[in-house]
Amino acid sequence: MIKKAMVMAAGVGSRLDPLTQKIPKPLVPVLNKPVMDILLQKLKDYGVEKVIANTHYLAEQIQNRYSKNSPVDIHFDYIHEETLSGTAGGVKKCEFFFDDVEDFIVVSADGLHDADLDKIVKSHKESGCIATMAISAVDHAEVCHFGVVVPTKEHYVSEFQEKPSIEEAKSNYINTGIYVFNKRIFDFIPKGEKYDFAKNVFPKLLEAGEKINTYRIYSYWSDIGTIEQYIQSNIDALNKKVLIKDPNTIRKYNSVYVIGENTKLPEDIRLLNNVVIGKN
Repeated sequence: MIKKAMVMAAGVGSRLDPLTQKIPKPLVPVLNKPVMDILLQKLKDYGVEKVIANTHYLAEQIQNRYSKNSPVDIHFDYIHEETLSGTAGGVKKCEFFFDDVEDFIVVSADGLHDADLDKIVKSHKESGCIATMAISAVDHAEVCHFGVVVPTKEHYVSEFQEKPSIEEAKSNYINTGIYVFNKRIFDFIPKGEKYDFAKNVFPKLLEAGEKINTYRIYSYWSDIGTIEQYIQSNIDALNKKVLIKDPNTIRKYNSVYVIGENTKLPEDIRLLNNVVIGKN
């Protein structure tokens, strides 16, 4: 079991505008619950005891929510990035946090999923690899929106394609942003540089002869990075395609809905299909 994890929470989330004009992307709600609440609860349920996040855009909202009277009972630390340093650069800045562990989990704050962390970690330990990446299959028509992973029969990464055209895509497996790393990963991330996993670290690992393990998740996974996908993720959660603790959903006639706190509805109102009504 792994006791420490990092949440990559520094992104601006411009594709979610106007939702992200006043709140950072990790706090955008799914069924009225910030997606980072859902993520931290999943880490806690797995057995993670301490979490660190890199913050940047509207950072104080994230820092205040989880370091003071957090809704999720988990030890929370954070760093603040004045300027963004890439996915790997942000992890490098948290290297001090993992001094006392051999392996750790890194997850993206905008992923909504039911991935089995037990199985991902077990696969990582058995592989002996420096890194394990959870991958998921998407419709071939969707590959142009994602980082594509080309795995071997032995489940190691043979190649990466960053948002390839449908014609050029060699696989329909995509990187979910759920990782398990051995702390040797820090040897491949320079200090003080803007550095990304997909563009820099992973190709560098392959060049050095390091194997990157993959674990395919068959359960629900969604990136809430666009308005369309955000709406669909809420609909999926309403219909229990992804399990969220205590969503307080109500199913009545032809509708399923959630009503936020301090919200009152007239008795004669009718709710149709899938509805999420916010707080106040």
